[in-house]
Amino acid sequence: MPPTHEVINQPPDLAGHDVAADPPLLEALEREGAGWARDDLHAIGRLAGTARAQEWADAAHRNEPRLRTHDRFGHRVDEVDYDPGYHALLGEAVGHGFAGAPWADDRPGAHVARAAGFLAWSQLEAGHGCPVSMTYAVLPALRAAPELLATYGPGLTSRTYDPGLRVPSAKRGLLAGMGMTEKQGGSDVRANTTVARPDGDSYRLTGHKWFTSAPMCDLFLVLAQAPGGLTCFLVPRVLPDGERNTFRIQRLKDKLGNRSNASSEPEFDDTVAWRVGDEGRGVRTIIEMVACTRLDTALGSVAGMRAAVARAAHHTRYRHAFGRALREQPLMREVLADLACESEGAVTLAMRLAGAQDRAPRDEHEAAFRRIGVTLGKYWICKRQTAVVGEALECLGGNGYVEESGMPRLFRESPLNSIWEGSGNVNALDLLRLLAREPATLEAYRAEVLGVDDRVDAAFKDVETELAAPEERGARRLTERMAVLLTGALLARHAPAPVADAYLDSRVAGDHGHAFGTLPRGVDVDALLDRLPETERSGARPFDTDTTPIDGNA
Repeated sequence: MPPTHEVINQPPDLAGHDVAADPPLLEALEREGAGWARDDLHAIGRLAGTARAQEWADAAHRNEPRLRTHDRFGHRVDEVDYDPGYHALLGEAVGHGFAGAPWADDRPGAHVARAAGFLAWSQLEAGHGCPVSMTYAVLPALRAAPELLATYGPGLTSRTYDPGLRVPSAKRGLLAGMGMTEKQGGSDVRANTTVARPDGDSYRLTGHKWFTSAPMCDLFLVLAQAPGGLTCFLVPRVLPDGERNTFRIQRLKDKLGNRSNASSEPEFDDTVAWRVGDEGRGVRTIIEMVACTRLDTALGSVAGMRAAVARAAHHTRYRHAFGRALREQPLMREVLADLACESEGAVTLAMRLAGAQDRAPRDEHEAAFRRIGVTLGKYWICKRQTAVVGEALECLGGNGYVEESGMPRLFRESPLNSIWEGSGNVNALDLLRLLAREPATLEAYRAEVLGVDDRVDAAFKDVETELAAPEERGARRLTERMAVLLTGALLARHAPAPVADAYLDSRVAGDHGHAFGTLPRGVDVDALLDRLPETERSGARPFDTDTTPIDGNA
């Protein structure tokens, strides 16, 4: 008799692999001008694939941040304690230059290299990416306050993670956050009621913010109502003289996912702040910041997709049912190929946007394309994340529904990026405003999509009809269609023909069902499967059996 607890037909742990061994990502790195960063990308990819780094991620989520409002003597401290795993993840991200470092790097492709590394590393854990993204995004906004940029810029562009609240000038590295939304307004920041009162060279803030993540950052950009209207301010947690600024953390949010990242409600009461940009120009000041954070939401969503698809590919390579590996089953192959197609399109689009980010300061076309492309990419890539992760989870069957598989955490994370930095409706309406106010962005879009493939050109005729008289009620349809056509055109330019054809014939020409695994006939499934992230390890062998196991939930 066989032993009752002999373990067979289970895949090995997905560890010991290189997360960056991903063909579309590596090709995009070269194509967008950062081939020089390939070795660094593989280094962070190998680290992300280690069991040690996976343990950091797991611990950061299981041991959630804890708020300490007072010390034992009754003094207000307003500090948040994190698991050491969170600090380890954040330290590696900052050390590899995923926070503010690219702004101090004048090499062409610096922002592309950062985007690729951020995409690979974020597949390990998403929560710690919040302060990384905010720090990256804050620096362009600080250009509106040269003195503040000179003071805090070196710390924000540092590759040193230096946690703990101290005088910023005494620290080797700084992180920045944002406090924009309030409970009465949400995305409608012009409804903010936080008041800014001039006080010599600074201001004093009074108010309450509703969703301020990573409250242990050193600095925050905050919107408040000054005498001249809604204005952007910089609020440090510790003032130059060493005194704690008033930043009362009322509570931490109990969120669906992203649980390693503390999201707080801070209260300002005579809080010292310095103005960033002119009074009444707060929204205009943060526009560049919004573009950067929206790019990162797209990159983060791609990371979630590729992480989920990699887990599905790994499981189905080693798990057998009915005499064959799941990956050899015709219907599972269709599902995996469809997931590969969707996620490769997202990789290609996100990395093209990173290239535009890099080239925008010196190229008018790239600047115009970035403005419209980031709006489209943020909307569509983030929308697709939940669908991709849900289907990938199903590839693991019941195993994917168990916390230890990592899939539930990916699924809980999946709606976040579509909400953060403007929900779907906000982005769709932003597209309409952009088309009305900046015609050059539409011309940049046309230059990207037209003349590449007849299927795209034919589909664009319908888009042109909608563009002639865009309506608010149709903004989502227009945004989706423009994003899909842009992705298809980019794949037609850069991806292998079988990948481009699969995407164009299914998503652009329309021969696709409502669920994954419904690609049109004639698609080269093998070519799509070859584009999946590489997860196979030396020494790991598929389960081999000549029997037909009865496993209804394989």
